[in-house]
Parts: sequence; C-alpha cells; structure tokens
Amino acid sequence: MSIKAHHHITPLKTYLSVGVALMVLTIITVVVSFVHFGAFNLIIAMVIASIKAVLVALFFMHLLYDNKLFMAIFSISLIFVSVFIILTMFDTMQRDSIDEVKAKPIKKNAIIYDK
Repeated sequence: MSIKAHHHITPLKTYLSVGVALMVLTIITVVVSFVHFGAFNLIIAMVIASIKAVLVALFFMHLLYDNKLFMAIFSISLIFVSVFIILTMFDTMQRDSIDEVKAKPIKKNAIIYDK
C-alpha cells in the first residue's frame, strides 16, 4: 500500500495577506473592546476569534489544501464547540429567572457593572 504525498506550495503573497488579515482582526478586537455594545460584546469577540482561528487552520495548518476528511473533522468540531458555547450562554442569561439571589452580582458597585 503506498502513501500519497503531495506538497502544496503556498505563495508568500497568501501568507502575507492572511497575516495582514489577522493583524487587522486583532486591531478590530482591541478597538471593539473599548466600545460598549452591551450583551453583544461577547458575541462580537467570539465571532472575530472564530474567524481568526479558521484563517489560521486553513492557511497556516494547510487544511485548505490537505485531505478533505481533515477539513470535515475540523468543521464538525467547530460546530460542536459553537453549540456548546451557545447553550452555556443561554443558561447563563436565564439564571436570574430561576434563582434570583444567585444571579445577582456579588458587589453591586463594581466597575464592570453598568450603573
């Protein structure tokens, strides 16, 4: 049984473009962290982080040019992690309707809470 080995040579321009995109997304993440979007802060941060992770996996880990089975495994894993995080977020958002005392902030006048 022979092993098929193929080497895809990615042009330097592609790596530079992906690197610039990652830097731009990092700058956007930092800028967005200073703007108050309310409940959407976490969602925006997670979307940007997911885009960055996909770019790294596709180009720097060569999933785009590798066996499509690896791409399927990566995609399914990403979907499952997203579902688990979303379910956890729904649970966290609904805690005050179940047990109001445990859902309240420990220190009401802390800086992280809106006044």
